[in-house]
Amino acid sequence: MDGKSDEMKRSPRRLWNGILLMLVTAAVLGIVVYSPIFTLRDIRVEGTTYLTKEDIMRIAGLYRGEPLFQLQTDVVMRRLMQDLRVEEAVVRRSLPDKLDMIIKERKPVAIVACEYGYLDLDRQGKVIDGYRSLKSMAIPLITGITLHDVYIGDDVADPTVKSILYFLQQIDEESLNQISEISIQSPDYLIAYTTHSVQIRLGRMERLEEKAELTMNFLQDLKTSPHAIEYVDFNYTAPYIKLAQ
Repeated sequence: MDGKSDEMKRSPRRLWNGILLMLVTAAVLGIVVYSPIFTLRDIRVEGTTYLTKEDIMRIAGLYRGEPLFQLQTDVVMRRLMQDLRVEEAVVRRSLPDKLDMIIKERKPVAIVACEYGYLDLDRQGKVIDGYRSLKSMAIPLITGITLHDVYIGDDVADPTVKSILYFLQQIDEESLNQISEISIQSPDYLIAYTTHSVQIRLGRMERLEEKAELTMNFLQDLKTSPHAIEYVDFNYTAPYIKLAQ
């Protein structure tokens, strides 16, 4: 009986101790979660070329000053992944006041005009962005065509544009950045222009892999060429180079 009596006396004490521990834990958590020390002040972004930090914050629905521990990193990642320009995203808290993000972008390889402005296309022909005014970007502008009824998230079906994108898929990023424009002269004849206005006459949309290789070699040689070049013509088996007068 005495043992049971002692146990009954200790039980309320254990209960109160448990409640007290819970209250203290809740208070500490509340202090941590809502402390001004642990509020979001900045994000550090790696892997982006086209998206700015402000773009990332807007897409992720973040704002400076919100409690860091209330941010659900998996929710932030899902929001980022819903944007077509983001292929992969990793989000981690960095105490006391930052979020670290590693972003893999869907990279645009060409710009094309549409009825309401311009569209960015990735290598597969997916529209990943749209805007009214032409931006300054180090990727080619496709001229000679205007797309209709194509919006963000759509896949471009135009066969000429698809052939151009296939050609651009074969070109490395360094060479791609040296091409300012690809002009559709006719449905089956293309001319590319370098950033220094040198013509690359691609001609008919055939032997595109070979012409892509020739284009990269030409652009590499162009950097060290002692001669001013007007154009290079890849229509023939042996490329023809015309020097500027």
